[in-house]
Amino acid sequence: MSTTTRRKTSFEVDFAKLDAAKDILGTSTLTETVDAALTEVVKARQRQQLLKLLSTPGALELDLPAIMAGAWRPARG
Repeated sequence: MSTTTRRKTSFEVDFAKLDAAKDILGTSTLTETVDAALTEVVKARQRQQLLKLLSTPGALELDLPAIMAGAWRPARG
């Protein structure tokens, strides 16, 4: 993502949805709620992409001994 850029804007808001989102996100202001909601949308997409990668056979090359050789270290104790 790019660096954070903010600007003032105006738009119509469904206050019933805003109140529900505030409860879910634990936010208190319109700006805070919109920002948190946008963050959640971006994170949801990232989770979807990660799940897709993890479910693609061979995508992580975890079956290659050279890749996995350093993956497991004995427990210290």
